Amino acid sequence: MTVASALFDLTGKVAMVTGSSRGLGYGLALALAREGADLVVTSRSSSSLAGVCEEITALGRRVTPVELDVREPESIAAATAEAGPIDVLVNNAGCNARKPALDVSVEDWDAVLDTNLRGAFFVAQAVAPAMIAQGFGRIINIGSLTSLFGFAGVGPYTASRGGVRQLTMSLADEWAAHGITVNCLAPGWFHTAQNDVMFRDERWVESLLRRIPQGRAGTARDLDGAVVFFASDASAYVTGQTLVVDGGFATGSLRATPEGA
Repeated sequence: MTVASALFDLTGKVAMVTGSSRGLGYGLALALAREGADLVVTSRSSSSLAGVCEEITALGRRVTPVELDVREPESIAAATAEAGPIDVLVNNAGCNARKPALDVSVEDWDAVLDTNLRGAFFVAQAVAPAMIAQGFGRIINIGSLTSLFGFAGVGPYTASRGGVRQLTMSLADEWAAHGITVNCLAPGWFHTAQNDVMFRDERWVESLLRRIPQGRAGTARDLDGAVVFFASDASAYVTGQTLVVDGGFATGSLRATPEGA
């Protein structure tokens, strides 16, 4: 094994990925398994985890499906007790409410913030004691471009993802002395079930791609390297950081169409 490959090797590590039954969480779990990690995959319904469990098993890794609703403290306690000590936590579970600000209800706000921000904090809190005891841990919070930018029509979501970025820095500062790194992975525009309705709009897609220098939306595998980096010894001296994986969207580029529009 080369020095480089040893740095990224996750053999012997146990990783928990919340919200891993579909979308980005599904892909993140597979990426960690490919590098040798055993997985704890979670969803509010364990039956929805059959697909990801099958793929992880096919890679020769152990996988434990666990029911977890990150909005419920009792569910967090039960899930983390069932999972046992975790080396790597990926706080991926999330939801959105796409509405004009004037139409957002208290229920909308609470659902998004309780899932994306409060859930991330209390799952991290639940796994941290074992990480502290072993003197090692990797916590990877999933943010988004809205951790850095504001977008109309997703007020609660942008508030939650901005909070995730700030939470990442706070926990990184607090737990660094215990050998725990805490970082934030901020994907750009990826076509997932959560935003499928937007990707069905051809004019919106055309407008979006003009703002991405690489000229395409992200694919599931585009996050593999970033999540493995944060989970592995390769990032041992990196903590409190937000890594944007967006094909260049954050550069502020606006590529002209062939017509020059």
